[in-house]
Amino acid sequence: MKEEESKQKAIAEAEIFSEEKQAEILEKFDAESKVRKFSSKQTIVFISGIAIFYSLFHLYVTFNPMPALQQRAIHVAVGVALIFLLYPFTSKQDRTKIAWFDWLLALLAAATAGYLIKEYTEIATTRGGIPNTIDIGMAIVTVILVLEAARRVTGLILPILALLFLAYPFVSHMEWMPITMMTRPYDLGDIFGQLYLKTEGLYSSAIGASVNFIFLFILFGAFLSKSGMGQFFNDIALALAGHKQGGPAKVAVISSGFMGSINGAAVANVVGTGAFTIPLMKKIGYSKNFAGAVEASASIGGQILPPIMGASAFIMAETTGVAYGTIALAALIPAVLYFLAVIMQVHFRAGKKNLKGIPKANLPRVREIMKERGHLLLPIVFLIVLLYKNVPIGHAAFYTIISTVLAATIRKNTRMSFKDILAALDSGARQALSVMIACAVVGIIIGVVSLTSFGNVMTSSIASLGAGSLFLTLFFTMAASMVLGMGLPSIPAYIITATMAAPALAEFDIPILVAHMFVFYFGIFANITPPVALAAFAGAGISGGDPMKTGFTALKLSAAGFLIPYLFVYNPSMLMIDTANAAINTKDFPMAPLPEILLITATATIGIIALSAAIEGYLKTNINPLARIILGGGALMMIIPETYTDIAGIILVALVSGMNILSSKRDDQIKVGT
Repeated sequence: MKEEESKQKAIAEAEIFSEEKQAEILEKFDAESKVRKFSSKQTIVFISGIAIFYSLFHLYVTFNPMPALQQRAIHVAVGVALIFLLYPFTSKQDRTKIAWFDWLLALLAAATAGYLIKEYTEIATTRGGIPNTIDIGMAIVTVILVLEAARRVTGLILPILALLFLAYPFVSHMEWMPITMMTRPYDLGDIFGQLYLKTEGLYSSAIGASVNFIFLFILFGAFLSKSGMGQFFNDIALALAGHKQGGPAKVAVISSGFMGSINGAAVANVVGTGAFTIPLMKKIGYSKNFAGAVEASASIGGQILPPIMGASAFIMAETTGVAYGTIALAALIPAVLYFLAVIMQVHFRAGKKNLKGIPKANLPRVREIMKERGHLLLPIVFLIVLLYKNVPIGHAAFYTIISTVLAATIRKNTRMSFKDILAALDSGARQALSVMIACAVVGIIIGVVSLTSFGNVMTSSIASLGAGSLFLTLFFTMAASMVLGMGLPSIPAYIITATMAAPALAEFDIPILVAHMFVFYFGIFANITPPVALAAFAGAGISGGDPMKTGFTALKLSAAGFLIPYLFVYNPSMLMIDTANAAINTKDFPMAPLPEILLITATATIGIIALSAAIEGYLKTNINPLARIILGGGALMMIIPETYTDIAGIILVALVSGMNILSSKRDDQIKVGT
């Protein structure tokens, strides 16, 4: 009770958005939120029943797997059927009932899996994967259904990208094609057999990852949310940072970072958490654009934060063959540096504008929060232990879901009833649809790349543009990753960039984990880079700011995120990897020497803080333009992993910082004197 009273004091007079308003804003910027709102109770129960079955199916096959093609086909078919039942054809369509043609499309989707299950033995043995006429027809229907379902859930960008790739094998043999892109002719059997009858197309490793563990971790997030974990993160962040200089903005960074790591849904996280934090930021004096940008930058950053990284860490483990524990450990220092950069910019902006925090008396206390909800951390700790014990990822997710229900029973206010458990199963299935359909569409791209070797064309093009220069190759790989990741959820963005852009770095003997981390970062940060900065636009929708200005402000707040990948490419000690003993295709990386890790972390930390001060033009007092340039140059020198640049950077940063501190003291003396 005391905890709730303290929280109410903290948010008093702030314009906290209602759930209806949040839903309205979310629908505007997030296509996957535009679901039907049924008026018929029978329809609601029927749809929820399918969603609950969908979740239970994934829990069942975790320990009772089916043949990969069948299991993945069911995962896609039921998910696509749910999409047609939940998402209207257009936003103008009546959302209170399901159109007759959507019932038909849902049945067709179910039939695509039923056909593969029925014909599986013959396809795998008698026909040897060579399609007949019916196979080709079913494949074409499946591709059309998947693309239409993706349009309804994710918008036009991903389906259009898939259609461009799908068109390639139809025209790749024509004389007008560039010589480097020409291939042999492909017929319908070649193309659609690849997409439908093999695990290298629609039912590729992307869908394999979705069915085997991404779905389960989304389900885990739904159970955590139902137990009150979101409120716990908000409250603990308020208690720890709410009273500090610019406190509400720091609360936004901390709470959104943690929630973003678990749910991996940046736009939904911006709206859900931002509905609470953005009004508080505005209340103490942050501008509309800055408040929206802080929330967007933190929500995006959650997807690079271990241990879960929005489930992307598990995709990376599946794609690279590198152990999950190695990936999570490698991601730790870069993620901490990124969040440090955002918090320091928030801190310096607050100092520059003299923005205070919330009075401590109006905030909840850490002890009370931990007493009431601290036990909700137990499942996350349990998950980390299981993963580092090399328990299979799917099994670890299953056990963690069970542990969440058990841990929630410790306190009455978090205890989950049978109705809550069913609601979590329902919610988890619905939340997983966007990732499932994105992975299915990405499977079309992967299938075409595998059939035509288009990935090699992309790799050679990037390498040619780089002209043998590592820096230029990194730059063009970054550009390709950002274009490919523009407007996409983090998981499909990573899968596409890993397939198309990461191989370009192999020619420079960059270890596989380093290359994949590089494209992973830029695929994610595409979502706060105008002109398609969906997370920032959602933040502007909450704050009332200008979407483009909010996007560019988020870009500035995330500046460190664009530098850190270059840093760990040139010195992978930041990823705690010993590059001297790591070959390009190494899957088991030795640990870097501790002194190297500590040195690069220390210099990068000071450089990040100095860069944040230079960007904001404030340290202890305002920094003049010339000093900002010098401080920024010194910061970059410290971030660059070379001994001479570190020494030069330290001198410049110390010089400007010392002068700024002295200037601040003189200002204080003048104020006292007057």
